Amino acid sequence: MKMAWANLFNRDLTSSESAQGQRTPMMEFDQPMLWVTLLLMLTGIVMVYSASINLPDSSKVKALTSHHYLVRQSAYVVISLIVGLLAFRVRIEQWQKFAPWLLTGGLILMIIVLIPGISHEVKGARRWIGFHGVNFQPSELMKLAFVLYAADYTVRKQHYMNKLRKGFFPMAGAVGAVGVLLLWQPDLGAFGVIICITMGILFLGGFNIIWFSGMLSVLITIFSLMIAFAPWRRDRMLAYLDPWNADPLGKGYQLTHSLIAFGRGEFFGVGLGGSIEKLQYLPEAHTDFLLAVIGEELGLAGVLIVTLMFYWLVRRAFDIGRQAIVLDNIFAGLTAKGIGIWIGAQTFINMGVNLGLLPTKGLTLPLMSYGGSGILMNCIGIAILLRIDYENRSLMRGGRT
Repeated sequence: MKMAWANLFNRDLTSSESAQGQRTPMMEFDQPMLWVTLLLMLTGIVMVYSASINLPDSSKVKALTSHHYLVRQSAYVVISLIVGLLAFRVRIEQWQKFAPWLLTGGLILMIIVLIPGISHEVKGARRWIGFHGVNFQPSELMKLAFVLYAADYTVRKQHYMNKLRKGFFPMAGAVGAVGVLLLWQPDLGAFGVIICITMGILFLGGFNIIWFSGMLSVLITIFSLMIAFAPWRRDRMLAYLDPWNADPLGKGYQLTHSLIAFGRGEFFGVGLGGSIEKLQYLPEAHTDFLLAVIGEELGLAGVLIVTLMFYWLVRRAFDIGRQAIVLDNIFAGLTAKGIGIWIGAQTFINMGVNLGLLPTKGLTLPLMSYGGSGILMNCIGIAILLRIDYENRSLMRGGRT
């Protein structure tokens, strides 16, 4: 399989012209990143199947077969890999041109998803656009769009990064518009990730540290007020602080059963397929709480391996971004680091929720949890990372991108 994928990429990379006009072989892409990504997705398929195999026993989804989610997740992965391959072939300068259009398209979809009759509602949240049994989540597109847009914005506004009117307020307006739409759904978790992406790229792009600290304080105040004046968010926060006593059968139900799953797993787990919590005890075990099933079945060892793979991906993204900046490709460098922030922030939040370190946010584990929109956008993000690394290598060897 490894040789097949390598040959597929190498065929697509044919050749490029060197600075002297001669044609030289294309530089190799970052193969370790590809294999780590594939390993995470394949592990995700196995764990999604394990976590969902007993779901048809529930009266809500009794019409489904035991392999329903396995088939769909496998299809999502295959489609995402194909789209990722196509995305890899797009030059980074083209992605920079696409950035404003992706943001505009994402905003339109975010408005459409709020229209009754078009959106697909789950437990009171309208986050998906349904079409013939396939649902798309616009907030996943917005994460990628904001990585590209924030990087492009920072490059274009470099001379105004220390000024509020021309440097901060336009970006704040874009984030605010998306924030209103996300909170209307509601989807506080996705808004948190977008805030992390935007703030991270602005900081790395040279935004004034004093204004940055002030903005961070304002955001913390806003989030605190949102929790204080929203009863259901306040109840969830109280349940998170003391899930065993505050409301163990209500708001704290998911967290208590997630912690039980980790406790049962101990160091090496109860064995693949041996989870008890997935048997209708732990809600959303195949999506938001997939890590809890991994912890129960594969133990601390399995959780640490998954964590290390994500850490390697994020660190590699920052290494690629730093190399691009050294080569004077600022947009590519900020984009690579933005993708690292995106994957790192979402992974941290999901793992924190599963382990009881953060309140429940409804975010999936990147590349692993069930869901086509997330897998698709994650693959496009990794493909862009691979393309940036490929162009870095080509430039360092005197070729063209």
